[in-house]
Amino acid sequence: MKIINPSSLAEPRGYNHGIASGNFLFIAGQIGWNEKGEIANGLVAQFDRALANITAVLDSAGTSAEKIVRLTIFIKDKEDYMNHRKEIGQVYRKHFGKHFPAMSLLIVKDLLEAGALVEIEATAETK
Repeated sequence: MKIINPSSLAEPRGYNHGIASGNFLFIAGQIGWNEKGEIANGLVAQFDRALANITAVLDSAGTSAEKIVRLTIFIKDKEDYMNHRKEIGQVYRKHFGKHFPAMSLLIVKDLLEAGALVEIEATAETK
């Protein structure tokens, strides 16, 4: 087992950003904040930053977006998501191209960090 905590991400508190075990990398839920813990403004900007954070963990583990096998996306507001689907799709393709792993989208009452509108976790192959 190898712990993956890229220096480009906010320091984790009580968890690790990623754990590589066997042939898989398990990426903790990433929200739309930068390395200083500042949360981006709005759903699309947060979605963009969360995917960038996932990419940072992938890079640190020596793997890539094409190796993602599963994404779980948690959002707080279905209407906000539906109103921004086009922009979210553009952000997704910017980071992951046309790679579409198994995905789930869940609407949740709240997220732990104040101001967070989306959280995304991922599982990827390492080999």
